[in-house]
Amino acid sequence: MVRLVRSHKSMHQVATQFRVSVSVVARWVERAAGHRLDSVDFSDRSPGCVRAWNRVPTSVEQRIAELRKTLREESILGEYGATAIQIALQAEMHSPAPSIATINRALSRQGLQDAARHIRRAAPPKGWYLPAVAAGEAELDSFDLIEELKIANGPLIWVLNGTSLHGGLVDSWPLEQATAKLVLERVLKRWQRDGLPAYAQFDNGTQFQGAHQFADAVGRVSRLCLALGVIPVFAPPREPGFQNAIEGFNGLWQAKVWQRRKFEDIAEIEAASTRYVRAHRARSSARRERAPKRRAMPQNFSLNLNAKLKGTMIFLRRTDEHGRAHLLGQTFEICARWVHRLVRCEVDFTQQRIRCYALRRREPADQPLLHELPYQRKHKPFYGAL
Repeated sequence: MVRLVRSHKSMHQVATQFRVSVSVVARWVERAAGHRLDSVDFSDRSPGCVRAWNRVPTSVEQRIAELRKTLREESILGEYGATAIQIALQAEMHSPAPSIATINRALSRQGLQDAARHIRRAAPPKGWYLPAVAAGEAELDSFDLIEELKIANGPLIWVLNGTSLHGGLVDSWPLEQATAKLVLERVLKRWQRDGLPAYAQFDNGTQFQGAHQFADAVGRVSRLCLALGVIPVFAPPREPGFQNAIEGFNGLWQAKVWQRRKFEDIAEIEAASTRYVRAHRARSSARRERAPKRRAMPQNFSLNLNAKLKGTMIFLRRTDEHGRAHLLGQTFEICARWVHRLVRCEVDFTQQRIRCYALRRREPADQPLLHELPYQRKHKPFYGAL
């Protein structure tokens, strides 16, 4: 392009020939001005200064590298990071020493920073704390209560929500009162219609677990699960992640039903919630085809709340500083070496044993047995309205 312009062709003609803009031709002509073509640097380069005006001098960068090596080998404290280098530089320099960020950038340019970086690990599979659920061989239903939503000029309401972990089978029931009896009726209605999962997961609310002030108390919802061969699972208190499935649906229900309009009474909420649940189930039907099969509800089932407890109940807990876990209104010694760690405590009412397994999100498939201890629970009548 420069040769053609110097041969008295116009810049416009040259730009048309090379299919570039006139400004591109002008830029290269200007760069070659006053020089022979074989001595001009035609390599493309970014605009601006070759070296930033405020970059520390090369001599200072070299001194930073030398101080790092010296401090690493000779420092009594064994400190050779940016802060220690800045202190050493300040003692040598008459002007203010570079900032810690500048020293870190200089070390990074020279490849002298330690390579210790945060390692992002893959999340454990869904239901990782229950091996059969994690393997996709068993379904888990999760239930939770949204507490005290206020109808304008009306009463407070509660909403009982349910969803299945693998199949996304959702349900939602607005309630005027959040009693264990009403919760039991809705859960039983769901299982009569859709079949039984292998596990049912709850938080530690009294509506699900039963009274907390008495030892060995087992609530009516837990007794329903045990009578049907469904294993109730109670999530650890104040632990994120275990209730993700139902908490996610809680947020979705509030955003797509509760917050979209104003309701006059609970009947309007029930109607809107029913429409939403029906549409959600229709959209997730393909997902349920891939989910584990649910067992059929026993015919002519009748719940006897005073029946002797049989089956297994699971408590997910975190041990205290002595390796103990609190469940069923009691504190059990688990493992003195497993402190402040997650455990799965399986209470076997049939064999009267408690088996405790170690849980780690980093190694979700490794769940060794920590301790097995006897559990003698005296049969006592159910105290409550039948």
